[in-house]
Amino acid sequence: MNPDNDWVDFLTVDEISHIFRPDDFAVTWADVRDGFPDIEIALYAPGADSGTFDYFTEAINGDSGVHRSDNTTFSEDDNVLVQGVSNDRGGIGYFGFSYYSNNSAVLKAVPVINDAGQAIIPSNETINDGSYNPLSRPLFIYVSVASLEREEVAAFVEYYLTDGVWLVDTPEVGYVQFPEAIYAAVLARVRNVITGSAMAAADEGATLAEIYGDG
Repeated sequence: MNPDNDWVDFLTVDEISHIFRPDDFAVTWADVRDGFPDIEIALYAPGADSGTFDYFTEAINGDSGVHRSDNTTFSEDDNVLVQGVSNDRGGIGYFGFSYYSNNSAVLKAVPVINDAGQAIIPSNETINDGSYNPLSRPLFIYVSVASLEREEVAAFVEYYLTDGVWLVDTPEVGYVQFPEAIYAAVLARVRNVITGSAMAAADEGATLAEIYGDG
């Protein structure tokens, strides 16, 4: 959000949906909540080919791809979104956490009310422990059993889950690294050739620590 926005201390999921949904949407900030100023909302969002766009629309609007288009700047270049929000007092946007971290001097992160009713700001810690929900997500690679029989594939997966994890939160990558126990639990599944998705089989809202914590 624009750093000159001094009226938003937090937003609920319903309020975010009211801003970004394609019908009956908020035109000004006054439409979002009583007491907010009558300033037009300008939206900045990733393009429809972005995984961030897919995840955000499903998490906030209930269906992937459902998004308002008026007064919205779409771009596959997150730098365009950062510049747009930072130069528009009524602006609000969403993009990967690394772009916020690298531009926190010109952006304002707004706490989101999570499923426990807490106002949570995005950070390495809140993303990692699952409290920054529903706007944080894990990323996975999927490997077939047949592919794992190839020496180079097995070696890559082993590296990806052990010595390679330091790459995750480098500035060039900009993701949030999991605790070592998560990588160890996933590696154990690979070594034991356990098929299927533990995440998909878990209860809705379960954290990665709850899913993989026992290794």
